[in-house]
Amino acid sequence: MRGLYCQLAESNEDIKFVLQDKESFPSVYDHYVKIQVRVCAFSPVNTKLLTELKLQKDFLPIGREVAGVVIEVGPKVSFFKPNDEVVGILPMDCTESGLSNTLLIHEHSLVTKPENVSWADAAGTIRDGLRAYMALHTHSSVSAGTTVLVMDGANPKIVIGNCFREATRYLHSTLRDAQFRPFGTIVIQLAHYRGAKIISTVHNNEDKKYLEELRPTVGMC
Repeated sequence: MRGLYCQLAESNEDIKFVLQDKESFPSVYDHYVKIQVRVCAFSPVNTKLLTELKLQKDFLPIGREVAGVVIEVGPKVSFFKPNDEVVGILPMDCTESGLSNTLLIHEHSLVTKPENVSWADAAGTIRDGLRAYMALHTHSSVSAGTTVLVMDGANPKIVIGNCFREATRYLHSTLRDAQFRPFGTIVIQLAHYRGAKIISTVHNNEDKKYLEELRPTVGMC
């Protein structure tokens, strides 16, 4: 099984990308699910956090948000069956790259992909969607009548499919430009759903035009 990994210099500035052939794929066991990857989203590698958690390695796996089809399930799996369409996030201590043909992942790291959501949208929004939900509904308890300020609410995130050749071509610029995320837009949508009033900052007229087209409307500054 082949995956994409990055190797950092001591300064964490120079990045080298390599394709590594891993050992033979382990058998499916316990609560683990084997999936065929359809799309993997690129997210910045948080080397500082990995170091703090003592998970820093010589080669860091690229791609943690994946969407795909269940191929096989372990004997203790209760949420999924073969041919289910799923999306999920590989845990921080996972040593496998999401940019692989197949993955072995715990069922608790996956959810069912809605039928009306594309592969790219599912993989590209699962991480920031979870972050937005936790921020609004778990930590701040946003409700009707409250006001939420969203920074850079119009910024999108780059999502690239499971193609190694194109990945190595674009990864360098993608990982260094960590500001391209759908986080702001998702926060706006979830906060509106809870009945909150939204104010967002914008960088340019293009961002302003995008937010003006959202319904309900968004205040801008």
